[in-house]
Amino acid sequence: MASGPSQFLALTPKLYEYLVAHGHNGDPIRAELAAETAKLGWISTMQIAAEQGTFMAILAGAIGARSAVEVGTFTGYSALCVARALPADGRLLCCDVNEEWTSIGRRYWERAGVANKITLKLGPAADTLKAIPASHSFDFAFIDADKSSYAIYYEEILKRLRPNGLILLDNVLWKGAIVDEAIKDADTLALRALNDFIAKDTRVEAVMIGFSDGVTIVRKK
Repeated sequence: MASGPSQFLALTPKLYEYLVAHGHNGDPIRAELAAETAKLGWISTMQIAAEQGTFMAILAGAIGARSAVEVGTFTGYSALCVARALPADGRLLCCDVNEEWTSIGRRYWERAGVANKITLKLGPAADTLKAIPASHSFDFAFIDADKSSYAIYYEEILKRLRPNGLILLDNVLWKGAIVDEAIKDADTLALRALNDFIAKDTRVEAVMIGFSDGVTIVRKK
């Protein structure tokens, strides 16, 4: 069947509630972390949705990821999901600049029993990534930080990603701004440029899905 607009289903609130209810998204610790994050106010919208956390964990587990990296940790929800999907000796490197927000995540990582798998590096993520030896290999990566630096994070991670490893990039639809040519702020322009670049990047296979605020999944060839 040919693809096109007829293949797209817009989610109503009722359909979205059904979608969330029919996935394994009801973990109590995750729910408590989401509730505490919500108390931060509007900034809490930076946290990924519950079903996105489950989706990421399923992907990490499906490829047998042992070494993962995350750029943009916020209050630690996505890190919690990915760390749980790693084996007992798996490791997740989290890169962020905010001690206050990540301290919330640390508490929940401890409660979930995954803190021993997670190394949190506070500081510019570009510097953290560039300091990692080229011989180091990641299996799985999640990029969800300052949009203007996505291209830097993508390249630094890709060169350290094993063949068949995955990179997930969040917010690639940027609440619809990505297709509004009247919007020309730095973050939107950076996302447009990287989306166009990845679509033609012969080093990888990629798909953009209309999930949450748009997620691109990249597999290194």
